[in-house]
Amino acid sequence: MKQIKLGIIGVGAFGTSFIHVLKAHPLVEELYIADVLPDRLRHVAEKHTIKHTFDSMEAICASDVDAVLIFAQRHLHGPMAIHALKQGKHVYSSVPAGCTLEELTEIRDLVQQTGLTYMMGETSYYYPAAIFCRQKFRSGDMGHFVYGEGEYLHDMLHGFYDAFQNSGGPNWKQVAGVPPMFYPTHSVSMILSVTGARMTDVSCLGYRDRHEDGIFREGGNLWDNPFSNETALFRCSDGGMARVNEFRRIGVGSGNSVRLSMMGTLGAFEQQADDHHCWTTLDHNLEDVNEEVFIPPTITPEVLAELRQEQGGQGIMDDFFSSYAKIHPVERLPQAVREVQHNGHYGSHHFLMDDFIKSCVFDMMPIVNIWEAAKYNAPGLVAHESTLADGVRIEVPDFGAPPADCTFLEDHLMEVNEGL
Repeated sequence: MKQIKLGIIGVGAFGTSFIHVLKAHPLVEELYIADVLPDRLRHVAEKHTIKHTFDSMEAICASDVDAVLIFAQRHLHGPMAIHALKQGKHVYSSVPAGCTLEELTEIRDLVQQTGLTYMMGETSYYYPAAIFCRQKFRSGDMGHFVYGEGEYLHDMLHGFYDAFQNSGGPNWKQVAGVPPMFYPTHSVSMILSVTGARMTDVSCLGYRDRHEDGIFREGGNLWDNPFSNETALFRCSDGGMARVNEFRRIGVGSGNSVRLSMMGTLGAFEQQADDHHCWTTLDHNLEDVNEEVFIPPTITPEVLAELRQEQGGQGIMDDFFSSYAKIHPVERLPQAVREVQHNGHYGSHHFLMDDFIKSCVFDMMPIVNIWEAAKYNAPGLVAHESTLADGVRIEVPDFGAPPADCTFLEDHLMEVNEGL
């Protein structure tokens, strides 16, 4: 059985949350890690018994790893992915794929030229709400898509200060002020992963930040960005409409910070602030679907507090620790992966790692490939341009589709799982 060597770039709280499942996966031969912070690198290596450590992205890409997983600061994802692809490595990138349209274009072109695997690790793709809506849409129960709402409501106080300070060093505010719409993929993916369409044009407005920390202001960050909250209205290629909210100063402190509502001509799904989920239909049926999408917690507040203290408060969030919902297709995972208790982001971590590893080993196109990633990422980049122009309507570029002759992993998930 073929196995691959994987390298993690960035072993902060988020990157290390994947180590247990990677070490358990039957298709992984060995795990390497890289980080620019020597103490953190040494601590993680000792804790997880990892022999091969590197002090830079360039160093690990020059090693004999087959693939790298990027968990660095978000504005570095695109350049790092491009470098790794040029070094002949398969790439998994946490979101977003890039912070410019040019980065997305270069990644796409490199994947086409090299035949290497690229996957963006969009956690929302495997959120129970998104899975539920895909099933309803594909079965025809939702009818034609009319309108969708995707939103990521994440105040800076809820873990972002810790995360940016830990990774950004003394100039952390320069990157903390990244435009909210540069991080749109959680919201956009939940809508487009259901319909399969793309967003064609956008009008977006922004909220000028007033906080005393000065993170979001002209001259306060790398992007000269004054907006902490942005709201975009999109037209979609299937004729539907979508609203996306990316908020970083917002008084919302309960329920899932990533929320979805989908409305079709025959049925509609809504997700409320208290994590209540309901499905309604044209014939006046109202169904509570909480039992299908509920995910049991796997960590207590006391244990979470201990981990935060151990890690020095490095942005550890309770949603890094979750189980599966009833709607999750756990039967497609190797048994060794199912037995790993460390999961995260509403049950998505195991599925994302399994997708990437199998795509590399069996030479198949991953579900969230670069073409799909661009569909999720590019709308936000263009939306911020609209914000700067006070809402002027701007066209979103079409990045095309994967080659017609490629084999999609999604069509062979159960088949490649046999014997693992």
